[in-house]
Amino acid sequence: MPKVSTDELDERQVQLLAEMCILIDENDRRIGAETKKNCHLNENIERGLLHRAFSVFLFNTENKLLLQQRSDAKITFPGCFTNTCCSHPLSNPSELEENDAIGIRRAAQRRLKAELGIPMEEVPPEEINYLTRIHYKAQSDGIWGEHEIDYILFVKKNVTLNPDPNEIKSYCYVTKEELQELLEKAARGEIKITPWFQIIADTFLFKWWDNLNRLNLFVDHEKIHRM
Repeated sequence: MPKVSTDELDERQVQLLAEMCILIDENDRRIGAETKKNCHLNENIERGLLHRAFSVFLFNTENKLLLQQRSDAKITFPGCFTNTCCSHPLSNPSELEENDAIGIRRAAQRRLKAELGIPMEEVPPEEINYLTRIHYKAQSDGIWGEHEIDYILFVKKNVTLNPDPNEIKSYCYVTKEELQELLEKAARGEIKITPWFQIIADTFLFKWWDNLNRLNLFVDHEKIHRM
């Protein structure tokens, strides 16, 4: 694996680079484990390194979507606006469990607490709904990037927030119209949004949002959408 200096990076975020992500093939079959650092280096991504991830979309009871702006300390896509929570299940027994995507949902519960301070009892795995999967690749800069099969998870609940400033610069709940305005700002280059959020917003998000009480119509655990 290539040697890349992390001397200039945020200390806490560098510690997280040692976490072990789940390596998969293009059909989401587990083939091993690798550090978060090695999974996110563009030169490994170009060799085909692919890992498992998830994206949470959390709506309150007014059907507003919780967005976050990633902190400037983040190594990939710092300062970008994105959906509620985006991260990776770890290569440990609890989060490797694949039946009904329970490992992914446990990982989402863990990261909702770590990033947004949401008490774990407020977002039990059984209230985190797995819709489908998306496979995408994107560069953050010349060194770092993403190559993931991303599990799309929806939660509809009012939650308690206490964000970690090392993870999150700002957050807000938005209506569909407010998100549309945000996307237009991004298109004009006034703000930045993450590539996975852009992809999901451009394709499925508004249709899902229109049907929050009928999401079972959109559950597809067979197909992996290649973006």
